[in-house]
Amino acid sequence: METATETETETNAPAAPVPTVRVTPDGVKHIKRLLTENDMQGYGLRFGLQGGGCSGYTYDLGFEENPQPEDEVHEIDGVRVFVNPLHLEYLRGSQIDYRDELIGAGFHIENPNVKRSCGCGTSFDV
Repeated sequence: METATETETETNAPAAPVPTVRVTPDGVKHIKRLLTENDMQGYGLRFGLQGGGCSGYTYDLGFEENPQPEDEVHEIDGVRVFVNPLHLEYLRGSQIDYRDELIGAGFHIENPNVKRSCGCGTSFDV
């Protein structure tokens, strides 16, 4: 009787699902700071797409008090993130970070689904 090797067993195991969105500790910290400064405790971050820019899409980030009924809601270290299901296939695996750099500060999104982005870095195609 033949037995499976450890490597074969690992490759036959089902892959873990890719989370729709992750938020880095710096991202969580900045989101919480913005919510506190703007007296918006209990609000969540809307993460989505909108058409525009020279490559087709731009990210849409904003605060909302409640998710829409159809939204996928993620709770990340006390921060709620709302994602419309129509955007899921384009955002799955994305990471939201906050960077405070010499050139400027702001949210930075790493999205594994981006096929190309524009030269100015504000729009992309999936």
